[in-house]
Amino acid sequence: MTLTATETLLMILAVAAGCLVTRFLPFLLFPDSRTLPAGVVYLGRVLPPAMMGMLVVYSLKGIDLTADPFGLPELLAVALIVILHRWKHNTLLSIACGTAFYMALVQLVF
Repeated sequence: MTLTATETLLMILAVAAGCLVTRFLPFLLFPDSRTLPAGVVYLGRVLPPAMMGMLVVYSLKGIDLTADPFGLPELLAVALIVILHRWKHNTLLSIACGTAFYMALVQLVF
C-alpha cells in the first residue's frame, strides 16, 4: 500500500500533534511544579528504575544458554555496563558503551 503525499503529511502532523500533547500536558495539568500531587511525585521516583529493569529483562529474554555462544556477548556487555555505571555514574555513557561493545562482539567476534 502506497500513501499519497497528502496522507503522508496528515500522518506526520498527527504524530507530531500526539507528541506535542504528551510533552505539554503535564505542564498544563500541573502549572506549579512545587505543588505536585503525591502520586505524581511517587511515580516520578519509581518509574525510571522500573523502566530500566523492564528493558534489561526484555533485552536478555531471548538468550539461549544451551547454544553457542551461550549468552557470552550479552553477559560481557552487561558486565561492562555495570562496571562503567559504578565507575562514572553516567547512565547514557554506560548504555552507549555497552551497546557499542555488544554490537562489536556480535559483528566481529562471535
